[in-house]
Amino acid sequence: MQHILKTAGMLLLAGSTLSACAMIEKSNATSDEQKLAAAGFKVKFADSPGKLAHVQSMKQREVISHIQNGAVYDAYADAEFCKCLYMGTQENYQEYAKLNVEQRTAEMNRDAAMDWNAWGGWGAWYY
Repeated sequence: MQHILKTAGMLLLAGSTLSACAMIEKSNATSDEQKLAAAGFKVKFADSPGKLAHVQSMKQREVISHIQNGAVYDAYADAEFCKCLYMGTQENYQEYAKLNVEQRTAEMNRDAAMDWNAWGGWGAWYY
């Protein structure tokens, strides 16, 4: 009986951990997709099996550049969460990059303003 309880507990823990990781990954994807939209990228949903197969064949959740008719375009594929493709120009990508820098700067400023002393001393063991 103890063996069954231990196994069930371990499976529950593993499932919870995987679920938490998936939630974080989805949150990161959503944040990126919001910035892409704010930067002017156009979203195209994979509303057919052929389109979904194409989105799935692409590098996932990363902006990649490609040339079409002599112009450079940027694409961001997400076959898992939104099942879509974001397409933009180089100007859209520059705005997206600017939004990323602004977000990182805001996070760094927020972290710098945090009162870490409120937690008490970390002690020599921490460093």
